[in-house]
Amino acid sequence: MDIQSAFNSGVQGFQQAQNDADKAAADIVESTTFSGDEYSQEVASIDSSQDVQPEDAPNLTQSIVDLKVAEFQAKASAEVIKTSDDVLGTLLDVTA
Repeated sequence: MDIQSAFNSGVQGFQQAQNDADKAAADIVESTTFSGDEYSQEVASIDSSQDVQPEDAPNLTQSIVDLKVAEFQAKASAEVIKTSDDVLGTLLDVTA
């Protein structure tokens, strides 16, 4: 594997992490935001004697997990980029 390929892999991984984080954040916003009509219906349907279990809870949980996975993916990709930069620097030092 040459340096350019490693660097490109790191950049592509970082871009994929950014896309995954954007999607997870949009899913979180979507599952936690009510429009005016939905809010009115939700408030009207809540009975104080019953526990409310939101049906979007698994989706919200999965979205939060996806966001955390994207964070680790971005960190790993940043390490790939940093390592390829270090290797290129070492190669330049050796050849100079």
